Amino acid sequence: MMKRVWIYQSNRTFTEAEVGIIEQILEEFVAQWTAHGNQLAGTYAIKYNLFIFLEVDEEKAAVTGCSIDKSVHLLKKIEQELDVSLFDRLQLAYLSDRDHKIHVVSRADFEQLLKLGDITADTIVFNNMLTQADEIEARWEVPLKESWHAKVFL
Repeated sequence: MMKRVWIYQSNRTFTEAEVGIIEQILEEFVAQWTAHGNQLAGTYAIKYNLFIFLEVDEEKAAVTGCSIDKSVHLLKKIEQELDVSLFDRLQLAYLSDRDHKIHVVSRADFEQLLKLGDITADTIVFNNMLTQADEIEARWEVPLKESWHAKVFL
């Protein structure tokens, strides 16, 4: 089964009111999301009030460059409406061992926290580079040492 996924991470946690706004926008979008006139089997999810997942079942209809552009345009609209950043790949999310909360920090801060020992090889990080929905369960929330982060930071 071929389900593609795009993961967008916010630079800050969404409020409950913002989650409601995002859900309404995404609900309308996936209901009319098409590729060359074919309805896409799209779904969305908001996880931890921080991550937006867009998913398409490509067995029903394949995404195209135009349909991906439509989704990117929509997410840029959400960015502007809520004054958040969803495309900054230099912001990294991790689950703190100290307070058990998810933090989003710059790459430089991430490196500093690693040096200080606040982040370790076992700290849970979020691998937002995944593109296949069936990878989410096993490879999205993983220890730093098992993620792409290890190649960069360890």
